Amino acid sequence: MQLFRNLDEVPERFRHGAVTIGNFDGVHRGHARIIERLAAMARRVEGPAVVFTFDPHPARLLRPDLAPQPLSWTERKVELLEAAGAEAVVAYPTDREFLRLDAKPFFDRVVRDRLDARGMVEGANFFFGHDRSGDVGTLEHFCADTGRMFEVVEPVEIDGAVVSSSRLRSLIASGQVELARTMLTEPYRIRGQVVRGAGRGAGLGFPTANVDRIDTLLPGEGIYAGRVWLEGSAWPAAIAIGPNPTFGEGTLKVEAFLIGFEGTLYDRTIEVDFLARLRKIERFESAEQLVAQMDRDVAATRSIVEGNNVE
Repeated sequence: MQLFRNLDEVPERFRHGAVTIGNFDGVHRGHARIIERLAAMARRVEGPAVVFTFDPHPARLLRPDLAPQPLSWTERKVELLEAAGAEAVVAYPTDREFLRLDAKPFFDRVVRDRLDARGMVEGANFFFGHDRSGDVGTLEHFCADTGRMFEVVEPVEIDGAVVSSSRLRSLIASGQVELARTMLTEPYRIRGQVVRGAGRGAGLGFPTANVDRIDTLLPGEGIYAGRVWLEGSAWPAAIAIGPNPTFGEGTLKVEAFLIGFEGTLYDRTIEVDFLARLRKIERFESAEQLVAQMDRDVAATRSIVEGNNVE
């Protein structure tokens, strides 16, 4: 997989292929269907399958107070797009000048001139250009006029509703990570840096990693079963998001207990997958009751992780 941050960096071998444009936040099953069709078109035109996306999301510049919390960071998005079948990603450094381009100049600059795509694939709800002035009908017209193939991909529906990034945000924010998983290509993942905490978990026999500097949407408060990725290895993990009312703490924290891990994690970056929500945050009458519940949480986590074929 090749990642480019500038259109001028794209070498000749990644031009003259099939291109799709979009945010692809979270890379859900609808996105995966688009990439599957993109790869098929790339084979037909005998060129590469290229994704053009934005970094940051255009809403961060246009409507910063209303911009959605991202579901993935750029490098994670690239990993997921590669797994779906993309060969190269252009993560364009979004700026206001670029966002002021109308639909035709946008098409000419990106599709015709810089990438010289032989074909395009887009979802039915795709819009582009200043003030979203272009849609799939506009794009089909531009492609036809310049001799390029074009395909519109139907959305994916689960439980009678279209899979979308906004739907996923709602599910994840409410803690429904298992339902979100059915719509994603991989379990929902966050990343952050391990910082020093109060050390209370270690005193209870459950040393936890306190995760800070998280740059994507947090699941809702609760106790979760999941896994922590550290330098390419995965560890089963019981994860808490929320305060610790048993000890009178009201500050929201993200803590992960890595089952079987021994060592120091301070200042290291870890990635955390969420597989299932076990329970809500509760206040216990004693530390002993809390420890007993944590034992049950760890046992449940082991079972869930094993069921997801995580080593």
